[in-house]
Amino acid sequence: MLNIDLHCHSSISDGVLTPTQLVERAKFRGVETLALTDHDDIAGLAEAQKAAKDNHIELINGVEISVSWRGRTLHILGLAIDPKYTPLVEGLATLRAGRLSRAERIAAELKKIGIHDSLEGAYAYVGNQGIIGRTHFARFLSEQGHAKDVKSVFKKYLVKGKPGYTPHQWAELSDAIDWIRGSGGQAVIAHPGRYDLGKNVMQDLLNEFRALGGHGLEVISPSHTLEQVNFYAQHARAMQLAVSCGSDFHGPNESYYDLGQLPNIPAECTPIWYNWENNS
Repeated sequence: MLNIDLHCHSSISDGVLTPTQLVERAKFRGVETLALTDHDDIAGLAEAQKAAKDNHIELINGVEISVSWRGRTLHILGLAIDPKYTPLVEGLATLRAGRLSRAERIAAELKKIGIHDSLEGAYAYVGNQGIIGRTHFARFLSEQGHAKDVKSVFKKYLVKGKPGYTPHQWAELSDAIDWIRGSGGQAVIAHPGRYDLGKNVMQDLLNEFRALGGHGLEVISPSHTLEQVNFYAQHARAMQLAVSCGSDFHGPNESYYDLGQLPNIPAECTPIWYNWENNS
């Protein structure tokens, strides 16, 4: 099997490593094809492409787009995109602007429970000043001793129902898919098991996603149990969706899967990369 990882993050969004460092780690870990999929930003792709050329691995241009659907936040991966496609560039710029206002609201909510200066604290962990996310808050809160690690911070403060959570309106699902498809890329639902959707609601999502031109489902993910892997593989086959795999790597001490560590996709599934040719 090809050693392929189609979901990871650099310091351009909420990863720890720069795009160059990420590619170098992927090479060291034996990855042959890597997609850089930063949250709502494609600013790291040019640097990553140069590093990939220097390290003799294939780099797939990617992005992870934040989407609002039925009051939930979903993430849609765009793989093999054209980062110069104007509607995609403009759409992502709008999402990044919204991230600042959300960060200010998160800080205000944390202040209500006695956690002060969290916005400034979060920005100390931001590598790209144009984008800020919950992970930056989580690193600050973990460092300040409010929880034992980044994952614990999310569970204690930053998810729905917790004191640092604030709702936000992201892109429409139809817009995200249009941006990706218009750029020549393929839209993939990232880590579907994370959204805690009932079977009927998940089926509604898959039906709508497929009807809008969505192409794939991320079946191999650190968010999924073996049972969920099999469950989503069955859905992918039934819906004629291609299957993707990704470590969702953010950093050496924060990620369940390291680069190059992914299990194989289930048999009888069509890999998202099956018909890729000459991507760069």
